[in-house]
Amino acid sequence: MSFGYLSLGFGTVGPVATLGRGVFMGGYNQNTMRYITIDTTGNSTDFGDLLFAAKDLASGGASDGTRGLAAGDLRTTSNIDVIQYITIATTGDATDFGNLNPGRSVAAGASNGTRGVFGGGTIANGTRVNNIDYVAIATTGNATDFGDLTQARNILAVVSNASRAVWGGGYTGSARSNVMDYVTVDTTGDASDFGDLTAGRSGLQGIYGGGRGVFVGGFISSTTNVMDYITIASAGNATDFGDMVASAQAMGGVQNVTRGVTNRDGTMEYITFATTGNASDFGDASGSSDGQGGVGDYFGE
Repeated sequence: MSFGYLSLGFGTVGPVATLGRGVFMGGYNQNTMRYITIDTTGNSTDFGDLLFAAKDLASGGASDGTRGLAAGDLRTTSNIDVIQYITIATTGDATDFGNLNPGRSVAAGASNGTRGVFGGGTIANGTRVNNIDYVAIATTGNATDFGDLTQARNILAVVSNASRAVWGGGYTGSARSNVMDYVTVDTTGDASDFGDLTAGRSGLQGIYGGGRGVFVGGFISSTTNVMDYITIASAGNATDFGDMVASAQAMGGVQNVTRGVTNRDGTMEYITFATTGNASDFGDASGSSDGQGGVGDYFGE
């Protein structure tokens, strides 16, 4: 099965005033982008177009609150290393940013509000890798080597805060991973063990706010509605959060400090981070496929 989706990761050094906008980007062989106001349930609105229609667009997004980045593609090897960006407050098409190192699809990207990091993924020959690379979000240019994940895998997810990025799950080529590993985004170096998910799975999505990171859905032996959460500042195993409205994998995700929203095939649902429990319906994102990703103007405290 082939997936195309983005993930996102944000961080900050203090409270941030934002528009509360989330942008779902791309999908399976799609170049469309659509946006929502996260505090208000309802349907999405057209934002603009990515540089190209993507397949297995890397789960790599990062934001500094102004710019949102998307990375990678496996539809053609000529696009597998492409990083592109949007200005979140202004609707319009994406612009070229630079290149991943190495080029790959279905990685997972996060940010501390200044630096974007991309971990894992699949290179052009189909090999799953443990590479982490980084960019300065405010300055266009190519990514630089950061270090390595503890385990090579693809179709993983990530959550982050002002200092840490925590990757979770993924597929190693032989198993659905329950591994969570983390880095301090301001430094460089290899990832360290964080703990275990409640269930090993791939194709999950990470959303986060208020100090919590929630890993949503994915594929175990079939598509699942599992949601589990961590406190990003404290290493340890994940805890059950609740259930999705409908089982899903290959979702996009956006968030603000209180609420996280996922999108699969145009069906959006949301959770409130401070309160464990089941997800609720948010609205529709017409024209969306599986594999929607997302960035937004909130980045986690």
